[in-house]
Amino acid sequence: MTDLRSDTVTKPTEEMRKAAYEAEVGDDVYGEDPSINKLEETAAEVLGKEAALFVTSGTQGNQIAILTHCRPGNEIILEAESHIFYYESGASSAFAGVQTRTQNGIRGAMNPSEVEYAIRGEDQHYPETGLICLENTHNRAGGAVIPIDNMEEIYRIAKTNNIPVHIDGARLFNAAAALNLPASEMANHCDTVQVCLSKGLGAPVGSILAGSREFIAAARKWRKRLGGGLRQAGIIAAPGIVALTNMRERLAEDHENAQYLAQQLGQIKGIEIVNQVDTNIIVADVKNLKMNSSEFVEKLKAEGVLSGTFGPSYVRFVTHYDVTKKQLEDAVIAIHRTAGQMI
Repeated sequence: MTDLRSDTVTKPTEEMRKAAYEAEVGDDVYGEDPSINKLEETAAEVLGKEAALFVTSGTQGNQIAILTHCRPGNEIILEAESHIFYYESGASSAFAGVQTRTQNGIRGAMNPSEVEYAIRGEDQHYPETGLICLENTHNRAGGAVIPIDNMEEIYRIAKTNNIPVHIDGARLFNAAAALNLPASEMANHCDTVQVCLSKGLGAPVGSILAGSREFIAAARKWRKRLGGGLRQAGIIAAPGIVALTNMRERLAEDHENAQYLAQQLGQIKGIEIVNQVDTNIIVADVKNLKMNSSEFVEKLKAEGVLSGTFGPSYVRFVTHYDVTKKQLEDAVIAIHRTAGQMI
């Protein structure tokens, strides 16, 4: 099978497996795991923040950020199809007791003036705005890169109003690669940022939450409350170190492969590419093939290619480290057959 469902399906590299096997470990709840400490220090440096915290997943990192920044009864402003709102099981209300105020974005980018208008004034009828959340790259916008000037303007508005900004940067390194900028510059326009090690970077598990030393100290307690205090976690931190140091530079290859796949799919009659392919995600509309997305995905699976539904007629393809150019060429042939066409 050629698996194009997500970049989360990547397997750890041989270097990662070796690093895990040889990892120096200790009890991280006591702060004594050298590999965890090295990972957190490395991540803070790469992201340009004072400190960092290893968390089990991107969702856990985002929710710890909300719990640490906000208090019950607050409201958070975020894009209408953001991961925090769409894919995290209502955790912000279940755990932090906050409500969401969504803003419709363009390719995932909220309008700064609309964000400013959404900030609550002093009135007993309103909740206090506790946090503004951005997402870069934006998953449901097809891996769209949020422009630096957009993040900068929203951050300026937030600072003027004394409101913190959190970036869900699960694929922030993809955004940095697409813009040819260091990740620290991408993370400069926020108070806190979460990045995944287990997507394009290929580590088997884990994410990073980064911010000020004071914030991370408070976040560490929330991680413990959520059951995220791990013991000899260096075994999973060591692959994360490899991911941060050796895998960021190759993300451009995934982007090139995505451009190739999008170009090939766009030439198949009945398939329309509906997103601007900035990074490693392609979204295709198959309604003109007279089948829905679930039918298409099942037919394509029978041809040896895995993809994912992304709406009634939308299908998503994601390039990553474990998919070669040759596999993509073969996948294009399989997609032609699924579409009832031969090449």
